[in-house]
Amino acid sequence: MAPKDDLKKGSAELMVLAVIEDAPRHGYDIARSIDDRSGGVLRFHVASLYPMLYRLERRGWITGRWVEKAGQRRRRYYRLTPEGRRMLRQQRNEWHALFDALTRVAGLEPR
Repeated sequence: MAPKDDLKKGSAELMVLAVIEDAPRHGYDIARSIDDRSGGVLRFHVASLYPMLYRLERRGWITGRWVEKAGQRRRRYYRLTPEGRRMLRQQRNEWHALFDALTRVAGLEPR
C-alpha cells in the first residue's frame, strides 16, 4: 500500500465526519465532497465508503435517514450526532498534534 493510501485509510473517519458536519449528505455526495475538497487527491469508492458509514452509525457517531424525492431513487442521508461532533473535535485535535509533530521532526512547511 502506498503512503498516500495509508494516510487516507487512517484519516477516513475524520474526513467523513467533517463533510457531514454542516449538513446531512448521502453516500455519493460524501464521496464527491471529499474528492472536491481535496482537489481530487483523496477519492473514496462507494464499496469502501458504505461499510464505514454503517460502522460509524453503529458507534452512534452518525445517524441515517431514508429520503425519497419525486423522480429520484431513495437515498440515505447521514448527519452527525452529538457524540459524532465530540469525536470529530477529538480527531481534529489528534491530527493537529500529529501535524505539529511532523512539522517539527520532518521540517514540513505549508506550501
